[in-house]
Amino acid sequence: MKKLVVLLLSVVYLFGIEVGEKPKEVILAGKDGGYVKDNKPFSTNDIRGKVYIVFYVDPDEKDKNEVFAEALKKKHYNRAEYGSIAIVNMAATWKPDFAIEMLLEKKQKEFPDTIYIKDKKSVLVKEWGIANDESDILLFDKDGKLLFYKAGKMTPSDMKKVFNLIEERISWNL
Repeated sequence: MKKLVVLLLSVVYLFGIEVGEKPKEVILAGKDGGYVKDNKPFSTNDIRGKVYIVFYVDPDEKDKNEVFAEALKKKHYNRAEYGSIAIVNMAATWKPDFAIEMLLEKKQKEFPDTIYIKDKKSVLVKEWGIANDESDILLFDKDGKLLFYKAGKMTPSDMKKVFNLIEERISWNL
């Protein structure tokens, strides 16, 4: 049993996303997902050029990190250097795709500064080894290197760490 656990952890380590590294490119297109605004393919290589916070969320867990999301909004980071992406793990819920897509289209109009992406088949869970059925928070630098990853509810310490990482890498809106 112990050998099986070690083997499984090794597999996750080999194929999972790792802090300090640029994750492998994954493309969400067609039946796998894409951008909400125009249904065009989304490449994880698009997570470059700015410091990006990525919320990868099971719709059933959408409120888990609401406190963190609200605290981020209050920071008013310079949008020329900072961006936010919400990727919805549509396969992680019992809710029908059409209902989620309608909600996402509404959200995209309400929050135009946030990029909304559909992951219809949990592709990032499989390709990056991130948590399924959860609220995942990922922070990337301007080159696409992962600076922070958390599956589950952000603690005050986690939030402070993310704010510090962002603020070390961007200039302020004055």
